[in-house]
Amino acid sequence: MDIEVGKTTLKTIVADITTLKVDAVVNAANSSLMGGGGVDGAIHRAGGSAILEDCKKIVAKIGKLPTGEAVITTAGNMPSKHVIHTVGPVWHGGTKNEPQLLKNAYTKSLEVAMENNLKTVAFPSISTGIYGYPVSQAAQVAVKAVFDFVGKYRGAFNEIIFCGFDSSTEAEYARALGTIA
Repeated sequence: MDIEVGKTTLKTIVADITTLKVDAVVNAANSSLMGGGGVDGAIHRAGGSAILEDCKKIVAKIGKLPTGEAVITTAGNMPSKHVIHTVGPVWHGGTKNEPQLLKNAYTKSLEVAMENNLKTVAFPSISTGIYGYPVSQAAQVAVKAVFDFVGKYRGAFNEIIFCGFDSSTEAEYARALGTIA
């Protein structure tokens, strides 16, 4: 599904995010930035040691990355130019400010992209793997956060992609995109 917000296309796809040729892919990282499971592990494996080396430098400088914040590294061996690492919230039933923290993860990632003049960004479904955030609820938060951001900063981006690893995840993001358009 695609919608236009000013000059920015918001779209949903099913793909392996590590294969996308965009200015930046967003990594659903853990606070250590040392790689892990799910999309985090896939990005570190596909990008190679250059990503880990950049992450080590960031952690040496700032310590662990707080939930809802974002930093940028090289993409190493991936076709994208950069990786924006963000830490989404662990799901606790919605009682620990999870929606706001998830919104912050998307917003901070877009701020980092804008600061680096990146025009195409691909997001995975942040916090919906091992962190347990329900995909349908995460999709609503993510799409609204991105929609509001690109509405505020018109022309900052050409394309923002919500990349589902499988068709059921993509369908939730497409449904959320359809309700906001």
